Amino acid sequence: MQQAMRQMGIKQEELDASEVVIRLKDTDLVITHPQVTRINMSGQESFQISGAVTVQSRTLKLEISEDDIKTVMEQAGVDVKTAKEALKDANGDIAEAILALKGE
Repeated sequence: MQQAMRQMGIKQEELDASEVVIRLKDTDLVITHPQVTRINMSGQESFQISGAVTVQSRTLKLEISEDDIKTVMEQAGVDVKTAKEALKDANGDIAEAILALKGE
């Protein structure tokens, strides 16, 4: 089988990996004790991975400073709670939070 694959220009290599992480938008797929094979076929590389898969949530911790909250409060004329919520919705972007609160 290996010889036939080589004749077709397909090369395989087993990699000694301890963990494979695939990052998605909001989560990570973590494959522990993986068996990883690198396959090169006519210059195109691909990987075959098998192992125990777990899904881990990735939440970004957004840090909003008191100065940012104060600026939004003053510019949009809102209270602390509203300013914080607007900043969270705008991913910390002060200008976007102010514009959203002013309805622009």
